Amino acid sequence: METAPADLKPVRAWKDVPAFEGEEAEGQFWATHQLDARLMQTSIHRADVRESTTITLRFDPRMLSRIKRVARRRYLNYQSMIKQWLSERMEQELKD
Repeated sequence: METAPADLKPVRAWKDVPAFEGEEAEGQFWATHQLDARLMQTSIHRADVRESTTITLRFDPRMLSRIKRVARRRYLNYQSMIKQWLSERMEQELKD
């Protein structure tokens, strides 16, 4: 496992990444912080099946823009993030 250079603080949870007011603030944060390798591993979506079916969803352009912005902040592909959200919600619904 790689260790972060001594001058970079590890980010071990997504909640520890603040909302940035602009690119400069974001750049200053990442100049002194680094994502922990374990956090990156937990962010990778692993499909349970080897096949997938393509579907079409229509989104309001503003909503899609907001989804993409959230995904960028989490360093995720927006489509993968949507699948992750749907999977989490499905599990929640099945528990109820």
